[in-house]
Amino acid sequence: MTNEVFSVLDDDGNVLHPEHEPTIAPEDLLRIYRGMLLVRLMDERMLRLQRQGRLGFYMTSTGEEATHFGGAYPLRDSDWIFPSYREPGAAFWRGYGLREFICQLMGNAEDPIKGRQMPVHHSVRRINYVSISSPVGTQIPQAVGVAHAAKIRKRDDVALVYFGEGGTSTGAFHVALNFAGVFKLPVIFFCRNNGWAISTARERQTAARTFAAKAVAYGLPGVRVDGNEVLAIVSVMNQALARARGGAGATLIEAVTYRRGAHSSSDDPSVYRDPSEPKKWEHHDPIGRFQRYLERRGLMTAQLQKQLQEEIGGQITAALKSAEAVPGKPPIETMFADVFAHVPPHLLEQLEQLQQAPRSESTHH
Repeated sequence: MTNEVFSVLDDDGNVLHPEHEPTIAPEDLLRIYRGMLLVRLMDERMLRLQRQGRLGFYMTSTGEEATHFGGAYPLRDSDWIFPSYREPGAAFWRGYGLREFICQLMGNAEDPIKGRQMPVHHSVRRINYVSISSPVGTQIPQAVGVAHAAKIRKRDDVALVYFGEGGTSTGAFHVALNFAGVFKLPVIFFCRNNGWAISTARERQTAARTFAAKAVAYGLPGVRVDGNEVLAIVSVMNQALARARGGAGATLIEAVTYRRGAHSSSDDPSVYRDPSEPKKWEHHDPIGRFQRYLERRGLMTAQLQKQLQEEIGGQITAALKSAEAVPGKPPIETMFADVFAHVPPHLLEQLEQLQQAPRSESTHH
């Protein structure tokens, strides 16, 4: 076990370790860059909307975008993603639409999960992107359960589960790692160590020197990687996936990054951290760093970068306009849908009573 943080690129986009540079097709490199830029621009736009009163709640990922795509890119479509609430890029990578994303934030009549979740708590069954939960760490043992099922069914699917460093203080984390270690399950524990669990600093979260070190007690390898460097994340993910698919079991990855924004649109970080602290991380920005690498590869120009910004901005504007035009909220009858495969008689009776009851405008909201 080492305290060293693994990286392929330096902050200026130079390759430090050519032997560890993952082989990624140029079109995929550009797609990853575009995805990271999409997350950044979407965050900026949605946070402004929240401040304008057009959204009730939002959470940004500024400075952490590399964790979304470094984690999701190496996966197969049949693999599972159990996100925390700060990895929308992993869903975008798999095909989650911008309009769907915004409708979920608004909880309107075309919200894909029918207003049953908080904003930013997405669930996308068709891409194996499992419902986000607010309770800290609950997704960790759930991912282990899916990995266990894959092993029982003799499939080589892998479950990737994201969580913040605060999640390592939960009982769910310890139970999950212990079970995965004992049964050698194909799961990757991805700890996004961004320095702050809401207002709790990393130093107040654990007495261990690193979060990766916690893997040792459960018989797992623990890896520390630069969470602001997408190629390094892809590299360690490739190793973890090979281990998982080969039957050797789980890996704990600690991605060292930083939460440059507030925990959420309801949070004021100035009351618990030095306002100058985020500035120290600006030069480590994952998008700028990856852009400089692409420039050195001859894959990115100032003109292309501007073109991508305008293109993405236009797509967000169009999706927002369409989502805001959706009338009303999910029909109240939808509370009976998607709960049971066969709706039991007592709920059918309640649904009938509801349908016959007098309606008011508030009934639909």
